[in-house]
Amino acid sequence: MNVAVLGLWHLGSVTAACTASVGHTVQGWDPDPQVVAHLNQGRPPVKEPGLAELVAAQLRAGRLAFTPDLAAAVACADVVWVAFDTPVDQEDRADVDEVVRQVARAFPYLKPAAVVLLSSQLPVGTARRLEEMFRLAQPGRTVSFACTPENLRLGQAIEGFTQPDRVVVGVRTAEDRARLEALFAPISDRLEWMSVESAEMTKHAINAFLATSVAFINEIAVLSERAGADAREVERGLKTERRIGPHAYLTPGSAFAGGTLARDLTFLRALGAATACPTAIIDGVQASNLDHRAWPRRRLAVELGHLSGRRVAVWGLTYKAGTDTLRRSEAVELCRWLVGEQAIVTAHDPVASELPGALQLGVTRTDDPVVAARGADVLVVATEWPIYRHVDLDALAEAMPRGVVIDANRFLGPTFGTDRRFRLISVGHSGNGRPR
Repeated sequence: MNVAVLGLWHLGSVTAACTASVGHTVQGWDPDPQVVAHLNQGRPPVKEPGLAELVAAQLRAGRLAFTPDLAAAVACADVVWVAFDTPVDQEDRADVDEVVRQVARAFPYLKPAAVVLLSSQLPVGTARRLEEMFRLAQPGRTVSFACTPENLRLGQAIEGFTQPDRVVVGVRTAEDRARLEALFAPISDRLEWMSVESAEMTKHAINAFLATSVAFINEIAVLSERAGADAREVERGLKTERRIGPHAYLTPGSAFAGGTLARDLTFLRALGAATACPTAIIDGVQASNLDHRAWPRRRLAVELGHLSGRRVAVWGLTYKAGTDTLRRSEAVELCRWLVGEQAIVTAHDPVASELPGALQLGVTRTDDPVVAARGADVLVVATEWPIYRHVDLDALAEAMPRGVVIDANRFLGPTFGTDRRFRLISVGHSGNGRPR
């Protein structure tokens, strides 16, 4: 099939490369010509394991190309796959109108009977909104709108796309279903067909459920700290319950960050407000998660009292291991807070070579995690890069004699083991010291 992918940031570059890798002919377009130029050189805009290699291989095979010309990208496309990363602000409000504007730019160039397939994170009802816009802008012409919610995870995006548990697809007609069956046939035979609005709502529901699970277990974890229980043992008790299961999102640790889960909570809250429908559970999830984001700060205050003049080392700065993005990174937000509290902050990250502008004067970056920890009163594991599991413990113990490590998710538990030179502080463990 001929496929056009609109939007070439994380979601779009993965979608384009993976769709080409299963045999389709793909043209990618982005409003930023520099993104297009770099992709044509085999350089994706974000770091994702295996993505640069996959892009380069598909360019060489002739199945993948990128163009700054929107008309050329979509003119021959049977499916126009909308894969913009929906912009989101610090309050988790998505700029839906920006994505809609970019899609509308393609209207004049769409092939008759093309299917516009929405994967960007957009609120339920967006497909119907675009249908009406197309009807008014292009009277007498016919295209279809469908929805397949994105299902990518930073650091595991290619595997998630090419080996999905199933693919949710919302369509209007049997003809659209047949065309999208051909698109997805090389990827999965487990296609969950439903209406377009149900597919849009499914994405909101999945992320809201995952967010609820994270908030729930973190509240249980903090109660466990105070009660003398170990939340990881409680987690095991939950996951061995048949009605819950081993893959439930019930691991105590950090609050969920970034816009992925929170954006869908915000969509659902807005829908509730617009339709006068109470959303008490969803409101509570957002409030609970916002409170839990302060857990590292509270633990630092318990350990150090005032922060002014105290030395804090931070391991990891990116939003997540396996990527180079600093946008919406909780590690960066923690550094900002520490600088505001007048702490002396030293940071290490194996990928992020530069600090955001506002932190360049307040945080010292080093290329060695042990050097970053030298003289630190507390070490905070903020991003779980595998390199930290292989650090020289003798060198680390010498660098920071107090040995206090705040590791919300117990990422370094296997590394430190029972080494008494270090005290690991994690979410949901009563051995952390005084409760928050």
